[in-house]
Parts: sequence; structure tokens; C-alpha cells
Amino acid sequence: MLAETAALRLGTTVANTAAQLWLGGKRREQERRLPIEELARVRVPGVKFQRSVKRQFEQIADAVFDRVEPFLEHEFRALDESGRTAVIDAVCDTFERADLSDEALLAADAQPAELIRRITGSVRAPVGLSEPETRLYERLFAECVEYYVRIVRSLPVFEERALAELLARTATLGGEVTRILERLPDRSLFAPDGMDQDTAFRRRYLELVSEDLDEVELFRRASDRAAAQVRLSVAYVSLRATGDDGTHRRRTARSLPQLRADMSDWEEAGGEGSGMRVEAAMRGASRVLLRGEAGSGKTTLLRWLAVTAARGAFTGDLADWNGLTPVFVKLREYSDRPLPTPEAMLDGVAAPLTGIMPRGWVERQLDSGKALLLIDGVDELLDRERRAVRDWLRTLLRTYGEVRVVVTSRPAAAGADWLRREDFTTLNLDRMTPPDLAAFVRQWHQAVRELGDELPCAVDDLPGYEQSLLTSLKDRAHLQSLAGTPLLAAMLCAMHLTRGSQLPRDRMELYRNALHTLVHDRDADRNVPSAVESKLSLGDKLVVLRDLAWRLSNNNRSEIALERAAEYVGAKLTAMRHLDLMDGTQVLEQLRDRSGVLRAPAEGRLDFVHRTFQEYLAAEEAAEEDQIGNLVERAHLDLWRETIIMTAGHANSRQREELLGGILDRAQEDPRHARTLRLLAASCLETLPSVSEELGERLEAAVTQLLPARRKTDPPALAAVGPSLLRRMPRSLGELSEKAAVQTVRTVALIGGEEALGLLAGYVGEERYDVIGELIRAWGSFDAEAYAEQVLSRLPLAFRDLSLTHSGQWRSLRKLGPIGGLSISYPLAEFGALGELPPVTSLAVFGPRGVADLSVLRHHPGLTLFGLVGDIPLKHIEALGELRHLRYLFLDLGGTPQLDGSLRLEQEAFYVSIQSVSETTNLATLADSPGLEQVVLFAKDVCLPQGLSAVASLPGVSLVLNGIDVAAWLETPEFLPPKVEQLTLHDCLLPDDPHALDFPGVDVTFE
Repeated sequence: MLAETAALRLGTTVANTAAQLWLGGKRREQERRLPIEELARVRVPGVKFQRSVKRQFEQIADAVFDRVEPFLEHEFRALDESGRTAVIDAVCDTFERADLSDEALLAADAQPAELIRRITGSVRAPVGLSEPETRLYERLFAECVEYYVRIVRSLPVFEERALAELLARTATLGGEVTRILERLPDRSLFAPDGMDQDTAFRRRYLELVSEDLDEVELFRRASDRAAAQVRLSVAYVSLRATGDDGTHRRRTARSLPQLRADMSDWEEAGGEGSGMRVEAAMRGASRVLLRGEAGSGKTTLLRWLAVTAARGAFTGDLADWNGLTPVFVKLREYSDRPLPTPEAMLDGVAAPLTGIMPRGWVERQLDSGKALLLIDGVDELLDRERRAVRDWLRTLLRTYGEVRVVVTSRPAAAGADWLRREDFTTLNLDRMTPPDLAAFVRQWHQAVRELGDELPCAVDDLPGYEQSLLTSLKDRAHLQSLAGTPLLAAMLCAMHLTRGSQLPRDRMELYRNALHTLVHDRDADRNVPSAVESKLSLGDKLVVLRDLAWRLSNNNRSEIALERAAEYVGAKLTAMRHLDLMDGTQVLEQLRDRSGVLRAPAEGRLDFVHRTFQEYLAAEEAAEEDQIGNLVERAHLDLWRETIIMTAGHANSRQREELLGGILDRAQEDPRHARTLRLLAASCLETLPSVSEELGERLEAAVTQLLPARRKTDPPALAAVGPSLLRRMPRSLGELSEKAAVQTVRTVALIGGEEALGLLAGYVGEERYDVIGELIRAWGSFDAEAYAEQVLSRLPLAFRDLSLTHSGQWRSLRKLGPIGGLSISYPLAEFGALGELPPVTSLAVFGPRGVADLSVLRHHPGLTLFGLVGDIPLKHIEALGELRHLRYLFLDLGGTPQLDGSLRLEQEAFYVSIQSVSETTNLATLADSPGLEQVVLFAKDVCLPQGLSAVASLPGVSLVLNGIDVAAWLETPEFLPPKVEQLTLHDCLLPDDPHALDFPGVDVTFE
């Protein structure tokens, strides 16, 4: 019997037994034993209600199945077919014969253990089972009774006189029961053997951890309603982490702002970077120091590890962590008091159970190597207390060397080598990539569904909010840049939800909210000891940070020596007369450790965690200290661009007039920088609350002088002005030259958004070849379906090439009708889907997945060009020989080490490039293609492919060899002097005698 079949049978048995109890009530025993369909028909009036009840209990059966199936999959391996069947029959038979009535449940106080004891005392044990089968029967029966009791306890009281109302409340019964069973820790499969009291206590403890830690506050400050607790197991999103070898990557200074990303960046393959999923990074490591900046998700990750361990629900990379007992220690609870002994480690999470904990239970868990010690927040302790944490850890690990440990800290409080002597693997949580951010937004909106009536909108409206926010993130680069951590991403989600899908028009309010959250509010809300001890208010901290940001920017730097920074902070504190005398070094260290906006990129160095925060704070300081003239003098420098734009938002009316008027005056007086200065002035429109009529007219005139775009460098610079520029773009391209029209289309595409899409749709009707090509290329910058519908479907595509950069475009492609050629540069998962397209004349596929069955090319008999680059197996290569018009072939054999001579081409074949050839690649059949004029071969490793002499015998051909063992080729028995016109050798293994390559009539060159 398969595990899946057995689990389904058990799930149905448990759910049906519960249904019989619930629907049967006080009826006669024979009626209570009816199948659920019959019982529902007898007890529930109306076909609709009957079907609803049946569906709910089927969902309950599925929930039991989900719990039992992994266990059976593991345990059934030790039993033969007859043993498996006997165990399942015994469990189901015991359920049939047991007294599971409501009276029996009440007599057992609805406690599973007591009910099991009563049943085993009254029902004869199954006979004929072997010892392993008996053990499995006992564990499986106990698990099913546990589920049964949980289900029955969750059922509402059945009263016929209130049937309609009752059934309406029962509509979500299946989902509620599923959630209840999900929270149960897995007793049977993973619980270690041990003393009876230990096992029983562990069960209760894991259940408490599973319940209490499975909560997360998505965000508090934006809305109290959105601050309600939701399930962490629903909201959790896996992040990326990179290892740390003790070195730190320096951040390069930014010049021009980041432009909005291509939509391909929002797919998983588009933003992998160097990091791997944190679960994969922790695989195989028994001791991990996890470092991350403020709000990067360290605590959330630890809580998820604890909940998942309690439920025995790890899969994939951490599957071998199942069976571990999580012990979660929040270090901030031990400020100014001794760190916990093992027996006190449960006080923070499981205080209600510590009174009944068996003596020495925690020590036994640690000593067995079955404990998962999760230690959160080294940085949340005072500096003087952190050394004690390391000593405490060392003592623990010397005593319990097999325990698994994960420790979290901000980088400033624990360097990469802080626990290196204890053999800890150091990992750093990375900023979220666009795909990570998209996953976070989806999970956030899924999680808040559970708030129900507490939401500021209808639950059914959440998908619209989710899509609206994703669109904003994709269209506004500064939003994406800011939302690099779960904390700030959650802030944006909450702000967007509570404001009815509206985010602030400019960046100023976003950065202000983010700074307040990171610098003060978050630590204050959590009562972090190192923050509580601080005598600085939020305003005080911002004054110090503003001064430091300005000093860095004023010296054109993004980082500073820690010692020098402490001097600056000390000087600023001296000027803040309302404060008691404070030490600049101590204040700086506290801000570095807890503000969330400072970090140590290298030993003895300091910088802002995000360049944006330095620019925002420096801009505010510039306005406060009236440094307007200073900014005007530097306005032509890219490094000052963002600071000046945000100063325009911070400034008062007089300062704005001086700043923008001065920039425009310089544009008139300095032709060298005129365009840069006008672009900067136009960009300030984003943050300006208001301007005088005279200055407004000057700004309009400056923008007019910038348009239309003509040079290739114009679109990125103009797009940096932002969406406000769209109102000044031409509604029609008719009066522009073709060159200016192309750059105008590109500018609009780089700005992006719904307004830009409408503008591009208005450009349809253009007949100039290059303009149509630019409109086609803009597809990758917009929602694929919307752009295809509003723009591409109205363009002449029959003889044009399209490029697909992400999977969303594929769904729209088939609605467009005939096209000329297609280039696919995202990981195409189903190569065979190419047969669903209208015939094309050129096809290039980069990085596909799975297997490439080239027989699908028969759907495109007119192909003149085919390219496939990717390390995947190729099937039916002979189909290439059926393409009578094929002239250009680019083929990668990386996944096809054996090529048996099936590569034949028709007479029109002109150019062939083959990558990843090896010694098992047979190229002899290429010699049957008399039309070839150029053959290029790339070896994966230096080797000699088969049939090389046959290819080299083609007269008039240009043969290019890369990484070929030419010396070995010359020694083969079948070698004949080449007859090609030109032979080019690149990175080849050559013979010792250079004259051995003097072939008559062949031009041999080396590269």
C-alpha cells in the first residue's frame, strides 16, 4: 500500500468519524454510523447545505492527509506491502470499534492522552502484528486520535433549530481545522525516545512554541489596524544571504540616480546576484552567526526557524533539522541581569510551562544534540554586556558541543570573526532583489487577509492593492531602492493599504517616515535596552545625523574614519545646550549600533547604510544652515544631484527661489554645463511644494530647451527628471526627425508608468522603420499584457523581430499574430511551446531549461537563422537538416556531450557556430554542407573533436578554432592538410614546430 493511499484512507476515517459524531448527535447508534453523505441527507435539509457539509469534511480529511502522509512515507520504508496494509487496517478497525462518542470525550476531559488510555483499555489490541508493525500502529493510532479530538473540539454545537445560521458559520470550518492541525508539532515521526515525562512535556512545549511564535506584526506606525498580529508561517518570505570571509565590499559613490528596471529584473532569474537562499546557506552548518542591518529580517527568520522546528515541517535544504527542539532566547530580556542557565532558557517563550518542566529537561535536549538554540539580538544589549554573551556561548558550547546554534546581530555589534574561534559560519542577510520584493508584497497581502474586519478595506479588494503597489514599485525606482529590507517594504505596504492605494507624490515623506522608523520608533516600541538607556530624543538623533551627513557630503565622501566622525559628533553635542555633557564616541557608537542608518563597512570606518539617507539628511542640514550658495556652486556635479533635489523640498520659499534661480542663472552663464544644470532644475519639480510665477516660467523655459531628445545619452538624463516631464513631451512624433522621434520614444519608455504607456499608444501610426523598432523594444519596460494590447497589437509586426526578456511577454505573444523573428532571453521552461507560435524566419533562445527537442522546429520550415545557447540536452538534432532555408546556425552542445554525426545541414547553410564541443563530438557530417563559408568551433575544455579533418577539407571556408588540441589533430592517422581558405586559431594547443602549420594555400592566423 502506497503511503499516499494509506494517508488518504486514514484522513477519511478520522474526518468521517468526527462528522458522524457532529451530525449524529443523540440519535440511535445505527443512524450515527451512516456514511457522511447519508447522514447529511438525513440531518441537513436542502441539497446546497448537504453539499456544503460534505465539502467541509472532505477538506478536513485532506488536512489530516497532509499531516499523516509525510510520516507514512518515512515509516513505510521499513515494512513490506502486507505489513503496511495490516497496520492501516488495524488503525481503521480500532476507530470503528472504539467508543468515540461525546460522552466518551467528556469522560476523558477531551484530552487525547486520556482518551487513548480509555480506548486501549476497552478495545482488544490487534493481533498478528509484528513488533515493528505494532509500534507503528500505536504511534499512528495515537496521532489520529489527537487529530480527532482537535477536530471535534473545533466543531460548533449542532442545533437543528438554528441550522441555517450554524451552516453559514461552518462555511470556513475546513479551513479553520486545517490551521489547527498545521500548528500541531509532529509527534510520531520526529519525537526522540526518552522518559515518558520528557516526551509529554516536549509535546506541550512544541505546541506552545508553534502557537506563540507564529505571529508577526507586519507594521505598526502606519496604522493601528494594520498592526494586528498575523501568522508568521503565512507572511514569511525566504531571503538571500552571502558568506563573509572577514572582508567587506566597499560601496561605490553614486552619480546619476537609478532608472526604473526592465520588467525582466522582477523575475527570479533577473536578480539572483551573488547570494543564495538563507536556508540553503545554513545547510550543513551547525553554528551560524547571522548578521544583518536594521529591519533585514533577522528576528523574523529566527522565529520562523523555531515554529518550523516545533512542527517538524522543514523541507528541502533544512530537512535534516526536523526533530530538533527549538530554544529561543531574546537577549534583550537579559540586560543588566545574568544570562540564562539552560533551565531558565524557556522563561521568555514558555514561562507558563516551566513550573511543570521535568528537572534537567533542557540540559538533556542540549546534551542529546537535538536542540536548536536560537539566540536573538547581540546588538540589542549594551556594549559592555556583549562580551559576556560570547563567554556565555563558549561555556555552553564546551559543555554541549553537538547543539545547533543560530545567533543574530547587526554587523556593527558583531564582526564577521566575532565567533570564528567557536567555528561559527558567518552569513550576511542581503538586501531584497526585485523578485524578493515582489514575493514579499504578495505574502504581505496574503497574510493581512486574516485580519478580516480589522482591515481598512474589504478583503476582496486586497488583490487590487497588491497589484497597484507592485506596479508602483516597478515604475518608481526610488521606491524599489528604499524597500530593500522587510521592515521598509512592510512600511510601504502598510502605507499603501491605509492610504487607499496612494503613496506620497515625492520621496520626501517616504524617506522621513523610513528614518523615523529606523532611527527611533522601532527600538522604542520594542523597549530595546540599548535604546531605552539613550538620553537622546528622535529630534536629537536626527540633528546629529544631519550634521554628520553634511560633513561627509561637503567633503565629497561616502564614508569616514570612525575617530574623525566621533570628533564631529562631539562638537555637535557641545552645541546642543539642552543636553547634559555627553561623550561623542559613545553617542556615535550607539547611533551606529542602533540607529539603523549607520554601519561599519570596514574596521575603523563609518558610512550610511543607504546613500539616500545621507543625501536626505545632508539636504535637510543644508536648508537648516542656509548653505544654498554652496549648493549652487556644486550644481553641475553628479554627486550632488540628489542632495540638491531634496534640498529644494526641505527649503523655505526664499531658499527655493535662491537655489533654483541660481542654478538657472548658471545655466545661462556657463554653456559647458548648461544642459546638466537645466536637467537638475527640472528634476527639482518633483519635490517643490510651490514656486513663484516668475520662477515657474523660468523652469518651463528650461524644460523647453531640453526637448526633444536627440542624442543617445539624452533619454537616461531626461528620464531622471521623472514623470513630471511626460506632460511636456510631444503628443505626436510627426514634426520630429526620425532620430529625435526614436530618442523621444526611448525617453518615455524609461520614465514608465500608465501615463507613459498612454503616450506611447498615441505614437502608434508612425511608419518610420526605426521608430517602430523603438516602440517594439519598449515592450520590456511595461506590463506585458497592457503594452501588447495598447501598442504592439496595432503595429506592423509581420516582418519585425521581437525580443522576449521575461515570461509575462510569452502569454501575450500568441495574441499578436504573425511576426518575423523572435529572440528569447529568459529561461524558457517548455521548449516544445515554440511549436504553438506562428511560423517565424529567425529564432534565438538563450538559457532555456529542461530538454530542447529540436523536432519542434519543423513548425517553422522557413527559418533562416536558429540559435540556441544553454547547457541543456538536445534531442532530434537531425531536424536541423530539414530546414531547407537555414543559413545561420548557432548551437550549444554543453548538455549534449555525445554527438554522433547527426548534424547535417541543407545546401543554403552559410554560417555555423558550435559551442562546447568535446572529444565525443562528431563533426564529420558538416562536410556534407557545400554552401558553408564560415565555421566557428568553441571547445569547453581543450580537446580534439571527431571529424575535424572532414570540416577542414571544405575549400573556400573560413574555419575558426577556439580551445582545440591542434597538436593532437596533426598526429591523427586521418589527418590531411586543410583545404580551407583561412584557418584562425585562438587559445589552441599548438605543435612545438611552428612550421607544422604551414599549409599550402591556407592563410593561418593566431589570436
